[in-house]
Amino acid sequence: MCGIAGCVNFVTGVFDHVDNVEQMTRALTHRGPDQTSSWFNQVVAFGHRRLIVVDPAGGCQPMTAEVNGLRFTMIYNGELYNTDQVRLELKALGWRFESHSDTEVLLKSYIEWREEALQHLDGIFAFAIWDPEKEAVFVARDRLGVKPLFYTIKNNTFIFASELKGILAHREIKPIIDRSGLQELLAIGPSRTSGHGVFKDVFEVKAGHYLWVREEGMEQSRYWQVKSAKHMDSEADTIERVKSLLIDAVERQLVSDVPIGTFLSGGIDSSAITAIAARYLKQLRNEKLQTFSIDFSDNAQFFQGNDFQPTRDQDFLPLVVERYQTDHHTFVLDQSTLVATLKKAVLARDLPGMADVDGSLLWLCQQTKKHVTVALSGECADEIFGGYPWFYREDDLEREGFPWIRSKQLRNQLIRSDWQQRLDLDHYRLERYQSIIDQTPRCEFDTPLEARRRELFYLNMESFMSTLLERKDRMSMAVGFEARVPFSDHHLVEYVWNIPWALKNVGNQEKGILRQALKDLLPEPILARKKSPYPKTYHPYFTEAMVKWIQDLLVDSESRLFEVFERSQIEQLVLSKGQSIDEPWFGQLMKGPQLLAYLGQFDYWLRHYQVQIEQ
Repeated sequence: MCGIAGCVNFVTGVFDHVDNVEQMTRALTHRGPDQTSSWFNQVVAFGHRRLIVVDPAGGCQPMTAEVNGLRFTMIYNGELYNTDQVRLELKALGWRFESHSDTEVLLKSYIEWREEALQHLDGIFAFAIWDPEKEAVFVARDRLGVKPLFYTIKNNTFIFASELKGILAHREIKPIIDRSGLQELLAIGPSRTSGHGVFKDVFEVKAGHYLWVREEGMEQSRYWQVKSAKHMDSEADTIERVKSLLIDAVERQLVSDVPIGTFLSGGIDSSAITAIAARYLKQLRNEKLQTFSIDFSDNAQFFQGNDFQPTRDQDFLPLVVERYQTDHHTFVLDQSTLVATLKKAVLARDLPGMADVDGSLLWLCQQTKKHVTVALSGECADEIFGGYPWFYREDDLEREGFPWIRSKQLRNQLIRSDWQQRLDLDHYRLERYQSIIDQTPRCEFDTPLEARRRELFYLNMESFMSTLLERKDRMSMAVGFEARVPFSDHHLVEYVWNIPWALKNVGNQEKGILRQALKDLLPEPILARKKSPYPKTYHPYFTEAMVKWIQDLLVDSESRLFEVFERSQIEQLVLSKGQSIDEPWFGQLMKGPQLLAYLGQFDYWLRHYQVQIEQ
């Protein structure tokens, strides 16, 4: 994985932006700690930071290939999982290769097929290519948006980078939040509208889209979308197909020239990936798989089971470790270190995020990096198979709006009264919700209830899943670590998309079809385990630390939190230690001390980034 940045200007050229690109690239050092390089011509300047995973010598970037006297140059962040297959296709067309890197395959794929190259690629990516024949820059992002890419246009200059911090490192870009940005943060945050960059005039290349940047302007097009159709396979065939697609996705994503492992929680998703990976590495290379998990100090003492998080991971993951004889590492995060991760997580995401859930993942990636450079993770299974409560709770099926944002009243209550009318959070939230619902690919064979569920699955893929993928990318790449997500493989996503709910929920069990597909791979207690989200701490120390953080902000004359939030409401929240609210701010876990942590992150973000709020 890597970090990319660049500027394109067809009017005055980019010579005045070379220093900017170097500074933007430097801001992305964490994404690529191994190598840095740049390239520019009269109208384009590219910068690249490299994390070496495949072909250390042959995958250097920016990469240039000369064809018929024309020099095509590319910068790329990502990983192709079908490199060998595409290379063979290109060799049959007469292409020669000087390395075994996926970078060279991607560049030559583009030269051969232009936009159609995207249909040949299987992987996660964001890249930009200078095309001298078309005198344009081609920019693209992977189908599900696993890898990020932001951009803005300033004074005829197209400016892009892997992360917001890269954009903000350009001297002409100011960290301004306008009305729309505040609405994103306060109405639907920490999720974001597809394509919205939160900061004023900053955007994100949408998942499954590409851009042409030409002298005449910029044009964006969609190249991938799930397609709705009637599911024709029997239950037995569906089980077998799900199993084969998942096995194929995991095995293809084990390609690496550096040590690789898996995150293991003891839940069905990470256990499935671990089982497949362990078996594959044992058979192929006679290697023992390394697995990694996180726990919190004294969590056995303070854990409180609830509907969202009924059991502890540590009671289940040993079953997988023992069955597949993995080399397992459990990292125990103490409370003071957890508190220290909260500000680091803001710097990784460039926005207020998911509080301690972000911070602890950042720390887990940091510890895991000491053993391996790449790990496979279980994100996206719940979104595509329907593992969350809102897929089967009747009130959520009938609810208007994002089912993971149940805090509508709280969000209005906590912000300052002078912002409430100007922002109209409820209207904005419903507007964003409806815009996604309206894009849902329909199927003429769906009953009204099936059509509603299809809307909900699309809503999850476009909003909730993208939020978790963003979290995984930023927290892992912040420490120069690559996390891969096999459940986001587009072949698997496309197939599961059309499996009807009765089959997805076969046996009246969440993700029932996935459990059936894994029967010969996983121990029965894990197959029967109820979904449990990413772990959090229940330690009273964390609660007290969050209370103190916000108490300090209440008496800090330089606090910026109260430019947005209502002081009296925050005071009441602190008095109750966050326990005066019934619904999480976002998802299933952001309540109580987690909400206080989020408020602390919000203040820190405003200060550290010197954010200017447009009134």
